Amino acid sequence: MRVDRPLGSTHPRHPDIQYPLNYGFVPGTLAPDGEPLDVYVLGPDTPLVHCDATIVGIVRRRDDVEDKLVAVADGYEHARWSSQAIARATWFQERYFDATIECAPPAARG
Repeated sequence: MRVDRPLGSTHPRHPDIQYPLNYGFVPGTLAPDGEPLDVYVLGPDTPLVHCDATIVGIVRRRDDVEDKLVAVADGYEHARWSSQAIARATWFQERYFDATIECAPPAARG
């Protein structure tokens, strides 16, 4: 994962939105908006530039052209991230959308 909005940074078009987690994209992928797939990176409490991570869920936006992946950085506990915990972690941005969280089955989380 590449992190282009590290923890503590602000949204490039909405400076009132500060990122309480790392947010980036998966290089070499393409989302419906023509950009790489976006991903929330859970776990680290320090800003990152890149990381290896496991996808644990997806934020499905019913009122947007793209969904967001949810990953947990390698070395951090995957099991603690329930759909409710992911919803709390991503609320800072997802509150503006009609979104639901889908989690990968625990066996698929590594």
